[in-house]
Amino acid sequence: MMFEQDVKEQCHSEQMSALHFATSLAKRFSRSDLLDVAELGIIRAGNFMKVQVALNPRVHLVPYHIDGDQPSYLIIADFVFTPLSEPLIDEECEDSIGLKLLAKAHYSLAKFKGEQIVVLSQVLANEVNIGYEDMRNQQVLKFNGTRIKNIGHLAHLVDSCKDKYLVFEFEDNYVAVLERETASAASSSILKGYGIPSERSSDLLEPYVDSLGDNQAIDQDFGDSPVSNLQIGIDSLLWA
Repeated sequence: MMFEQDVKEQCHSEQMSALHFATSLAKRFSRSDLLDVAELGIIRAGNFMKVQVALNPRVHLVPYHIDGDQPSYLIIADFVFTPLSEPLIDEECEDSIGLKLLAKAHYSLAKFKGEQIVVLSQVLANEVNIGYEDMRNQQVLKFNGTRIKNIGHLAHLVDSCKDKYLVFEFEDNYVAVLERETASAASSSILKGYGIPSERSSDLLEPYVDSLGDNQAIDQDFGDSPVSNLQIGIDSLLWA
């Protein structure tokens, strides 16, 4: 007789196998050498005719490769943020990523140019982060109530923030709050203590440009999914 833990481990193994299989297929069919024009036969007004159709590649929300091989990063006090990518997933234990993020990584398409899933990859141990030191690979959805579009947008929001507190809202209703002035004052010593030369990657030193436009509304929440990690099972592949 299989105990409950054995059943859970078997289901988890089946989920991971299915995700790996789907990912390998997605990578295969996202190759740049696929045809970019297809000839289709159609019937229009009762007449058969052939038409040329341009094929646009699917833009995956989580990239398979990182431009320049150096990931973007942003360190706020002791919180280390970076966009979710396949190289990051390959480096991390899948259990630390979670099924929900894995499903998004393997199946989600970008809803607009420049969209990214931004995650808190780790928290550097420091007295500023007491209570948050165990957080890892959590998707950040909002900063001070504003929904995050990508890591450049997050950097822009933090740089322009004048509020007393920095409030980060994460997936599954997790919230982290830092006092802005305290976090800013501690940043330099934290970076020095860990031997980190800069609080952000070089690409985030450039002025932020909003690809959506400052006043353009977003019709639906992006970066969200209708279920939590605890609810995802093998049926999640159908949803994804």
